Amino acid sequence: MVIYASIPQSSDRSMLDERSQKLSNFTQRHIGANSNDIQRMLDVLGFASLDALIDQTVPQAIRLNKPLQLPEAQSEYAALAKLKKIAAKNQVCRSYIGMGYYDCITPAVIGRNILENPGWYTAYTPYQPEIAQGRLEALLNFQTMIIDLTGLEIANASLLDEATAAAEAMTMSYGVCKNKANAYFVSCDCHPQTIDVLQTRAKPLGIQIIIGEHQTFDFEQPIFGAILQYPATDGTIYDYRAFIAKAHAEGALVTVAADPLSLTLLTPPGEFGADIAVGSTQRFGIPLGFGGPHAAYFATKEEYKRQVPGRIVGISKDAQGKPALRLALQTREQHIRREKATSNICTAQVLLAVMASMYAVYHGPSGIKAIAENIHQLTVILAAGLQRLGYKLSSESFFDTLRLELGTHSLETILVACQARNINLRIFDATAIGISLDETTTPEDLIDLWQIFAGKDDLPFTLEELIFQSSHLSLPRQSSYLTHPVFNRYHSETELLRYLHKLETKDLSLTTSMIPLGSCTMKLNATSEMIPVTWEEFGKIHPFAPPTQTRGYQILFQQLEAWLAEITGFTGVSLQPNAGSQGEYAGLLVIHQYHASRGEKHRNICLIPQSAHGTNPASAVMCGMKVVAVACDLEGNIDLDDLKAKAEKHSHELAALMVTYPSTHGVFEEAIQEICAVVHSHGGQVYMDGANMNAQVGICRPGDIGADVCHLNLHKTFCIPHGGGGPGMGPIGVASHLVPFLPGHPLVGRREENISHTQHIGAVAAAPWGSASILVISWMYIVMMGAAGLTEATKVAILNANYIAKRLESYYPILYKGKNDLVAHECILDLRSLKKSANIEIDDVAKRLMDYGFHAPTVSWPVAGTIMVEPTESESKEELDRFCDAMIAIRQEIAEIESGKMDVQDNLLKNAPHTAESLIAGEWNHPYSREQAAYPAPWTREHKFWPAVGRIDAAFGDRNFVCSCLPMEAYSS
Repeated sequence: MVIYASIPQSSDRSMLDERSQKLSNFTQRHIGANSNDIQRMLDVLGFASLDALIDQTVPQAIRLNKPLQLPEAQSEYAALAKLKKIAAKNQVCRSYIGMGYYDCITPAVIGRNILENPGWYTAYTPYQPEIAQGRLEALLNFQTMIIDLTGLEIANASLLDEATAAAEAMTMSYGVCKNKANAYFVSCDCHPQTIDVLQTRAKPLGIQIIIGEHQTFDFEQPIFGAILQYPATDGTIYDYRAFIAKAHAEGALVTVAADPLSLTLLTPPGEFGADIAVGSTQRFGIPLGFGGPHAAYFATKEEYKRQVPGRIVGISKDAQGKPALRLALQTREQHIRREKATSNICTAQVLLAVMASMYAVYHGPSGIKAIAENIHQLTVILAAGLQRLGYKLSSESFFDTLRLELGTHSLETILVACQARNINLRIFDATAIGISLDETTTPEDLIDLWQIFAGKDDLPFTLEELIFQSSHLSLPRQSSYLTHPVFNRYHSETELLRYLHKLETKDLSLTTSMIPLGSCTMKLNATSEMIPVTWEEFGKIHPFAPPTQTRGYQILFQQLEAWLAEITGFTGVSLQPNAGSQGEYAGLLVIHQYHASRGEKHRNICLIPQSAHGTNPASAVMCGMKVVAVACDLEGNIDLDDLKAKAEKHSHELAALMVTYPSTHGVFEEAIQEICAVVHSHGGQVYMDGANMNAQVGICRPGDIGADVCHLNLHKTFCIPHGGGGPGMGPIGVASHLVPFLPGHPLVGRREENISHTQHIGAVAAAPWGSASILVISWMYIVMMGAAGLTEATKVAILNANYIAKRLESYYPILYKGKNDLVAHECILDLRSLKKSANIEIDDVAKRLMDYGFHAPTVSWPVAGTIMVEPTESESKEELDRFCDAMIAIRQEIAEIESGKMDVQDNLLKNAPHTAESLIAGEWNHPYSREQAAYPAPWTREHKFWPAVGRIDAAFGDRNFVCSCLPMEAYSS
């Protein structure tokens, strides 16, 4: 039953009109409920105003009793114009810097229909696979592409970037190697950012990094693993077979960081003995974006399938025996393994992996090879011309990158000539320079480069003289790749467009309905926020371009850091962590480094409440800390007595407490300041997980509450879309005493002149500012909302959650509430009794919701047998009511099972979701009608979202593990 309150009287209307005048037009579009609906919901809850609700929900002691100091809210048009002026301060040059980053061409059909398409970018992680078959198929294509190109047996569904993928390979090698060594060999020919990230990851784990030349390494010191670059960072193609054989003889695992485009022409790592291959698929149609987001890859042997970090898409079957996809082997992931996990990575770069896979689908094996051959041939021609000009090549075997020895030539003269032509090259040192060509390079570009190095426009040769040059590839590839039909049938734009649309329609995204996931904040990703992502001024900038060319980005960073610092109450902000998990890791490393700087390296105990996110304990372990669990009381709050006892017991070794606020149980804990004080009194630091920041913005601040560090999920609170499971961003804010320890980067100096460069924790991501190009989304959100809008959004998020809790509490008990019987911005519905009363599991409710057109809330977390609901501020009252009506109707369906009217096994919930095929094909033998199955609510008759497959048998898929494309006949049968 829908509950409606009376329309406000004239006095109330004037109050509402006054509210509207205070908020920007964009704020009123971002917030789903209008003034009248807000008042109706408040009436249901018994409050006269939003402020009265907030006063009863958020402890007064932590309230921020002043407006946030942020710029005045701008209209969408004005904000875009303002950002366009900032973008114009970036200089788009031809960058031949390389180092794992290349300009490329995004096919327009992919750019428009994936990158710019909310049907793809507003979807959630495919934890409900029946309504995520489109993304899962695209990710399976990605995995198949990587398996084919690397010559290895399994691949995951992508990682964050090449450098962090290399770090994951190192820690996986450390975990599986049996020779007990603690040293890891890193070739000096690896990209410098990769070496730095490896050093950052190794230090807290006690891993010794040995950097050297693979040709001369003698293996006298035992190593558990090694990493090699292929081709090397200077472009050289090495034959690593002898090194790998020696490493294997010592019991070590070898990782090869390989450029996937080069692997269309070069022998793949799996064929010359590599155990792991990592790299970036950025040049498969993904814009440079000043460093990201891009999809890294990770491939290895099948024997290591339970140690692979991140997600793996696998093939299983549904209830009708039809092939179906889902995330495989999830028991190995950090959410389940917690402190036993070797990685905290719970994300992939899904949107970017989808784009990269479709780049391969569109071009096919011959098209990809032609692109690689063209780049290589241009590089060969360039090399011949440079040699004619008197320059010496460092290597005669290369793919797309040359290192030139300058000899008597002037570096300064060359750089001045480059600047005049808007060209960037890589400077190795005063005696050598690097040039990396890419898909966008033309013969005319070669002429420009020759003229730069000749020091004049008149060249002693012509382009035509040099065209017929032999290949400089050693180790040419002999094996085939991308042979599956999916890579060989969609090469016309018409066919690809239809394929993309077919996959898109299999996925439930925010374009379909509300996605009410607790702790995930699936709010509006406004079109105006997304538009600047594809501007060339942001997209075509190399992450290591000179600072003089990136002034627009620097303004963007400075403003965003200042605003986030104001919102959180902290002094310093780092934008480098490119996922929430990376933010956790970086924040704890900062704490670790702070203690070390004070001569307290022994502080290694991290207190973590039992209700914490699964990534929390995994992050702590990655930072070399030991996890000690803190109990929660019956109301779901941190047990203060247990915290005090644990803090006292480990006082000498206490490093940090990790706490989520509002709590993981969806309430504002009254004792949060005392909790922080207890930890501080024993010398520890407080790390606040920012997953629930959407309930704090403008109302309270982590820095004021007592936290020392907090990461922010920009893909939650600050509107970067989830992209089907990535990209994300996880910057951290820190108190003043921790600012010197914020992440650094080997290729870009820190902006703050007063910070010691010897104290920072090193790089935690490949690019200095993480996934820089998507920071424009959060910038736009803050600019268009302003202080009043951001605060209003928080209040309405809290209102919406309490409204849902109130409507559903008589049908499903609300597991935890705060002091005044209220929740924060999310609530937990307790379904545990249904197992006993009706044999109904939590998954049965989740799958039945699909028949109503909804994505399930977060299931069985943080408490098994419950669902956590977070409506966000962006949903209308109409949509909230529709969700509540669906949940109430499902409870009535369960009641029929409890009363014996419906069979305990053959019922609407156990058989959900119902596909169109299952309703039409064959006989109907169920004790309920097809109509009840297909159209359980009025709105499903107006617009029906059909799950692509029935209930998936996950266990079957794990027993019969397959993570690459099946033959097409498997689907047609």
